[in-house]
Amino acid sequence: MESGKEQVTVLNRDLYPVIEPYSTGFLKVSDTHTIYWEQSGNPDGHPVVFLHGGPGGGTSPGNRRFFDPEFYRIILFDQRGAGKSTPHACLVENTTWDLIDDIEKLREHLEIPEWQVFGGSWGSTLALAYSQSHPDKVTGLVLRGIFLLRKKEIDWFYEGGAAAIYPDAWEPFRDLIPENERGCFIEAYRKRLNSDDLETQYAAARAWTKWEMMTAHLIPNEENIKKGDDDYFSLAFARIENHYFHNKGFFPSDSYLLDNVDKIRHIDTAIVQGRYDVCCPMMSAWDLHKAWPEADLKVVQDAGHSANEPGIAAELVAANEKLKNAIKGGK
Repeated sequence: MESGKEQVTVLNRDLYPVIEPYSTGFLKVSDTHTIYWEQSGNPDGHPVVFLHGGPGGGTSPGNRRFFDPEFYRIILFDQRGAGKSTPHACLVENTTWDLIDDIEKLREHLEIPEWQVFGGSWGSTLALAYSQSHPDKVTGLVLRGIFLLRKKEIDWFYEGGAAAIYPDAWEPFRDLIPENERGCFIEAYRKRLNSDDLETQYAAARAWTKWEMMTAHLIPNEENIKKGDDDYFSLAFARIENHYFHNKGFFPSDSYLLDNVDKIRHIDTAIVQGRYDVCCPMMSAWDLHKAWPEADLKVVQDAGHSANEPGIAAELVAANEKLKNAIKGGK
């Protein structure tokens, strides 16, 4: 009786166990910059590259857990100035196009012909920009918390929009800046994050980082908020984010990523978006969905921004499982 029914594949939605890398290294990508990279999972598996957020956020061991380690060869790396990459918090030769070149250098260094690309928040921005530059190198995309780096998105988060939802978290961010400089917080923080006085840099970095960490989860996450007290992390996070946002992502136009969707329309893509994402509001995922209806949009109704929220983590794992099954089916 059951044979006439189509079999429904039940996808794993649980994070995979904690694993350690089987190889790590540093790749010199310019006269100035050296990037940290690592590989975990199956050395003969399907390659996937994880693009972290920020920019400036760096990778962490938990990032490996979104991928089946028996199927995937999991590549993580810290973008210029972030994490273990050197020099720390450096803004020289640090643009979107430099990072895209670095991804290609790493792919060639690891002798990978093509790979799946996974990125959330700024990682989604970089994943879109990279795949639009090198569509022939991308087997599939998983994007989370879509950020297209348009003026309205930056203004929403840094010039008072999100303050309507988080006035308590906004006030310390606002109050670091004198009233006569509050016309543009990006510019006011830029001045302080590039000050000759290191303590001025650290104070601005702490305030900048804490604002984002306090708004990243639907239910505030104390562990995440504590990152704002870590001067080493905060300095890279705040300086690099501010540098990219001041420079409008180094994109030639405000709608650059939407305008170039045709280049990647053919790539199997999942978009995962938290309904109550305050950092990267759903308007951007929706605009991308309208420009690219072929991509699979999943809205998590009880989540904010972070990949570590249960509903978002589940959808990210499931998206990777779907791509895994498609690859297995195609072999």
